[in-house]
Amino acid sequence: MAEDTEPPGSGFPERTASLPDDGVPREAFEGVFRVYETRTDGDRLLYFGQPQAPEDEVVRQLWSAFREEGFELHLQERLGEFVLVAQPRSTDSGFPWTNAILFVATVFSTLLVGAVGWYWVDPSTIAENPLALLEAWPFTVAVLGVLGVHELGHYVMSRYHGVDATLPYFIPVPTIFGTMGAVIKMRGKMPDRRALFDIGVAGPLAGLAATVVVTAVGLTMDPVSVPREVVQESDSVIRLADPPLLELMADALGQPLKYDDPTKSVNPVVIGGWVGMFVTFLNLVPVGQLDGGHMLRAMLGERQESINAVVPLALFGLAGYLHYVVGAGLQDSVLLWTVWGGFAMLLALNGPARPIDESPLGWRRILVGVVTFLLGLLCFTPVPFQVVG
Repeated sequence: MAEDTEPPGSGFPERTASLPDDGVPREAFEGVFRVYETRTDGDRLLYFGQPQAPEDEVVRQLWSAFREEGFELHLQERLGEFVLVAQPRSTDSGFPWTNAILFVATVFSTLLVGAVGWYWVDPSTIAENPLALLEAWPFTVAVLGVLGVHELGHYVMSRYHGVDATLPYFIPVPTIFGTMGAVIKMRGKMPDRRALFDIGVAGPLAGLAATVVVTAVGLTMDPVSVPREVVQESDSVIRLADPPLLELMADALGQPLKYDDPTKSVNPVVIGGWVGMFVTFLNLVPVGQLDGGHMLRAMLGERQESINAVVPLALFGLAGYLHYVVGAGLQDSVLLWTVWGGFAMLLALNGPARPIDESPLGWRRILVGVVTFLLGLLCFTPVPFQVVG
């Protein structure tokens, strides 16, 4: 919601001393916010007055009453006076064209990258017959499956707790995986720490469940053949490091992750599982409004801020360790953790979501959070990928 910065009385309907008929009862304001003038601005209700409690307490006490009437509530200070802004809660209407277009574009980008980079389809073959892209459909289903289930976990839990959320927005980028992931947007305030935790943890757990299924299926599928001329003529090869969870699953199923024959490579569906593990770890980094940041904020309350400040330093430290201690040849991972350190710094400055109700979590949710973070560590490897050659 864009904040209205025009001065009161300029270009707006005149104020009235009575409360709007479609707002909350006057009794709800007693002892919390003394209203002396009100007006409407389109579909928004504006209450000018004086807080009779700390600002955070004003919103906390009035939020439920406004929410029951279908409004999101914000307290602003403009030109020396306070105003409560009641904005109707957004409702999705019409077909989600942006989501659909981005999804189709991501399907195409993952098919293209998958066909050329993981199934070794000659680009000239694709130029002559675009349907050759469909050879990579298992890779596309694997990648979009783990990303989509992750975001749908957030979406479903957001709806469960009455928090407005969009459908997933997929991000098509011609990287080695054909996408930079997917996101959903949450609108409005977070009701309480339970909702914040449930929404935060639902994505990683749902995505990790999908990742385990995808990886298990991929490990039992036949390896793909790498053309001999590619093996002989390639100047550089991208090697993905195996996170502990992937190694544990391969051992449990008795399936190899590497082959002595250089013309054989693991089935690309396994790469989709690798993407799921990588995304799970990145999202569980406990900073800002990443999933891990939401979870830790819900688990620790405002004490999370101290960890929030340390995370960027830890990522920069990992980059420095790889560069100065481990040695050369790791420039890609050094760049990755440096960029993520900068990103984490921005997230730390913006801070995590602040729930209305700060009541602490019960021990069951705390236990789920600890287990989820430990599962995230099984998806971590300090050198995720390396260009060799």
